[in-house]
Amino acid sequence: MLWVLLVLLVIVLIIAFNTIKIVRQSEVYIIERLGKFHKVADAGLTIIIPFVDHVRSVVSLKQQTMDIPPQGVITQDNVTITIDTVVFYKITDPAKAVYEIQNLKKGIEYLAITTIRDIVGKMDLDATFSSRDAINDRLRVILDEATDQWGCKVDRVEIKDITPPADIRDAMEKQMNAERNKRALILQAEGERQSAITLAEGKKEAAILEAEADKEAKIRRATGEAEAIIKVADAKAQEIHVVYDAMMKANPDDKLVQLKSLEALKEVANGSANKVFIPFEATKALSSLGAISEVVKDKKKD
Repeated sequence: MLWVLLVLLVIVLIIAFNTIKIVRQSEVYIIERLGKFHKVADAGLTIIIPFVDHVRSVVSLKQQTMDIPPQGVITQDNVTITIDTVVFYKITDPAKAVYEIQNLKKGIEYLAITTIRDIVGKMDLDATFSSRDAINDRLRVILDEATDQWGCKVDRVEIKDITPPADIRDAMEKQMNAERNKRALILQAEGERQSAITLAEGKKEAAILEAEADKEAKIRRATGEAEAIIKVADAKAQEIHVVYDAMMKANPDDKLVQLKSLEALKEVANGSANKVFIPFEATKALSSLGAISEVVKDKKKD
């Protein structure tokens, strides 16, 4: 009897194991009944009929990544480059992903390879380096449309690396170095030009300021000399008026007037002017002075 109980217990455990299924989060079970699709079991506890129902596949609903093997692609200008790509996708319909295609990952991989070759084959080498975002976007759109019938959605496609041949890389490095040297020379020339312009402008400003200062100094010097001359002239005129008034009050005779004229001439001759203008009336005094000097000389001889 004991062994019968043990056999029954084993049978019960086998039935329970085949009947009770626990589906984990972010996964679903594809259940078949007698070889035909029955249902999609979501996360949680699921009861199936032993020997009638069968778990065909366990499908993950999480975001998945798939590396596309590096592929050699010929560009429009006949350069063979190697492109390494990664695809991000998610299964939206588990039943289609299981029944509509034999191997979903292989299907995405082959489709990505042919699409990359088609897109890059219509571009030249420089465009492949400068248009990564455009290539990624076109790949994503084409793959998403093609895999929709497989219950799959392609969220992103990223080109990880584009590797040109060794000789092309050497030529590109030389070109890059030449461009850097060219930019450096241009910047140096521009700096020297700007420095020369700045120095020239500084010298120009200095010359203008120096000329302005010299002009201002000459103007002030001339103004000062003019004011000094005016003041001297005013003083002389005042002196003449005083002398004239005194002489008029003294009722002078002709000899006194001549003597005073000579004194005035002496003061004028001692001035800083280069030319002296003698009034006609002063010549009479000078002639009288000459006659007096002759008389004095004759007296000395006697």
